[in-house]
Amino acid sequence: MNVRLLSLSLLLIASSVATAGDWPRFLGPNGTGVSDEKGIPDSWKPENILFKTAIPGKGHSSPIVSKGKVFLQTSSVDQSERSLVCLDAMTGKILWQKNVPGGGAKTHQKSSPASNTPAADGERIYAVFWDGSNQFLTAWDYDGKLLYNQDLGKFVNEHGSGMSPVVVGDKIVLNNDQGNQMAKGPAHIQAHDAKTGKLLWKKERDPERASFATPFLLEKSDSGPEVIVATTGGVSSYNPKDGAQNWHFVWKFDKNRLRTVGSPVFHQGLIFAIAGDGGGNRNMIALKADGKGDVTNTAMVWQKKKGTAYVPSLVAKDGLVFWIDDKVNVVYCADAKTGNELWNERLGGDSVSASPVIIDGKLYVINEKGAVFVLNASKDLEVLAKNDLKEQVYASPAVANGRMYIRTFDNLYCIGTK
Repeated sequence: MNVRLLSLSLLLIASSVATAGDWPRFLGPNGTGVSDEKGIPDSWKPENILFKTAIPGKGHSSPIVSKGKVFLQTSSVDQSERSLVCLDAMTGKILWQKNVPGGGAKTHQKSSPASNTPAADGERIYAVFWDGSNQFLTAWDYDGKLLYNQDLGKFVNEHGSGMSPVVVGDKIVLNNDQGNQMAKGPAHIQAHDAKTGKLLWKKERDPERASFATPFLLEKSDSGPEVIVATTGGVSSYNPKDGAQNWHFVWKFDKNRLRTVGSPVFHQGLIFAIAGDGGGNRNMIALKADGKGDVTNTAMVWQKKKGTAYVPSLVAKDGLVFWIDDKVNVVYCADAKTGNELWNERLGGDSVSASPVIIDGKLYVINEKGAVFVLNASKDLEVLAKNDLKEQVYASPAVANGRMYIRTFDNLYCIGTK
């Protein structure tokens, strides 16, 4: 094996250390939202709620699972503190809670001062905190010891912070995209040393409207790994080693630029990305995941401009792509290669903020009032079950070791089979 292939192999091994049976970042391994775990019921009875643990404070951070522990972030009600909370994944017992200083923070009504989701790599847990003024990248060991607290600088956006870290080999990659109604930007994709928090590289992006989509790692055997990021300014590929841009797609909209909240995913050679705004404007694209330089005129495979998702990420499996029209809770299934819609189904009038996940070939959709719908993730529409937690849910679920973890406004639920 030559040096380049050896380096690539080591990077891919390092990036997957914590993924076997775990859910180590927002939307799980590489942000796909797909799990092959068994034993999670479609329709559950009281005995399928393995535990219900009250979570202190307020936050919409999604849970992650690593090495038998669940991690999530929260904010004190008076906003004076931000916290990383660790629970035992089997029992739900809170093992520790570590606090950092906070401050008053103005957010969107569907956000919170703790909407960032942490990430883990088997050695450390990484959490971005926003104190209402600045953002900080922190790292902790699994016993709750603070390893570093790196000041990322001032954060400006009227909706609040939602930046979630991604582990890429020995680096932490952040989509630090900002801006508000009064001023654009700044906007950067940046990488920090996972062990020390030191900034390794930082690349400027086209700023317009702050975006919260989480990047993912595209593992390509021919040209090496690529970090894929989607924002209002477009979809881009970067070399994780030094931040060199491989290609860039300029996202063009009919009117105002739209915001990316839901995260991009990769499936069968295509990158799927979504954008929208509070006024109901929507845009969804499927791009070829290759090329060099400016691919604006060559990468687009198909596009949709209505009835697509805005806040919830989409999910894809077995040549199909699924998404939620989050304003009216209509779920869509389409052919991933062509975009041709195969079916759609209205699941109820309540809005959806949580991203859907696929578990063992079934699609789980959770609306904001805590109703959990289960459908077959296939080209044939079939609604299998509806469950109701009767609590508000904005966070996306985590799936690990035969269990599903759902964070409501007040509690963390664990769903499974005893």
